[in-house]
Amino acid sequence: MNSFRITLRRRSVLALPLFAALPARAEAWPSKPVHIIVPFAPGGSGDITARLVGKYIEEKSGQPFVIDNKPGANGIVGALAVKSSAPDGYTLMLATTSTNAANIHMYKDPGYDPDKDFQVVGLIGESGVFLVVPSDSPYKTLAELIADAKARPGKLNFGYFNASSQVPSEVLGKKAGVEWQGVGYKAIGNAWSDLYAGAIQFMCVDLTAARGQVVANKARPLAISLAERSPLYPDVPALAESFQGFSTTGFLAIAVPKAVPDEIKQRLNEMINEAVFSPEIHKRLTEEFALTSHKLDLEQCTAQDRAERAKWGEYVKIARIEPQ
Repeated sequence: MNSFRITLRRRSVLALPLFAALPARAEAWPSKPVHIIVPFAPGGSGDITARLVGKYIEEKSGQPFVIDNKPGANGIVGALAVKSSAPDGYTLMLATTSTNAANIHMYKDPGYDPDKDFQVVGLIGESGVFLVVPSDSPYKTLAELIADAKARPGKLNFGYFNASSQVPSEVLGKKAGVEWQGVGYKAIGNAWSDLYAGAIQFMCVDLTAARGQVVANKARPLAISLAERSPLYPDVPALAESFQGFSTTGFLAIAVPKAVPDEIKQRLNEMINEAVFSPEIHKRLTEEFALTSHKLDLEQCTAQDRAERAKWGEYVKIARIEPQ
């Protein structure tokens, strides 16, 4: 009997450090560099905002938050890299309209399920796109662009580099009753180059990524995809002014593999919300990049992510894009 009690006591003592260590590990996160995989090339809105948020968290946590750009296949390459990473909170994903909302509708098998494989842990912001032409384009209005497209079916080309740039152009074509051709690019920089060279006549670009080109008077926005005009760009008509009820909006967020411990997910949620609503970053997101941000808890993040997927499923249907 005494031997049995001693054995139990020894097992209990041995077990204590194991259970005691679990909360300590979660509280210690991050204890080494954290990588944020941006599934698109540098220069886009996701890259810009991920660096802003990552830098803030880096300064607060004392650990580097490193941006890794992994472009390809409309964000699929980057998403798969995050899916296959260790679920330890040290590999995050810049979740976008493409990776989390549109790809599941645009590809027969993207290789991941955004609902089953990932958890969004914080929203950076939501916004729309500009429809832009070069500043020396003959098109001064959306009506002029559409009129020329109707006069020359299939002769006008638009560029795209993700779902947020492809789908609005396709939807607009269907609503306007015109035929134009899409040209896909791996990186936004290449699309800008071809736009200015005349290889493509227009493209849809999110407000954050387009801002620099518009402010520099290199690109002229003919319309904005919000439900109404933006206070930052009051002279740019909303698409809904020409086509009632037509608006497309997307989002930027941070996600992790689903199996990441809940304690780390909660910590990330708190850190991202703090970063996004810090005075300097929030000012830039809203006043410079025209992003609308919301403080969401983890449950709200999941609900928002699923709502975006349903919304973009409808967009893809209207655009009549056949899954690849």
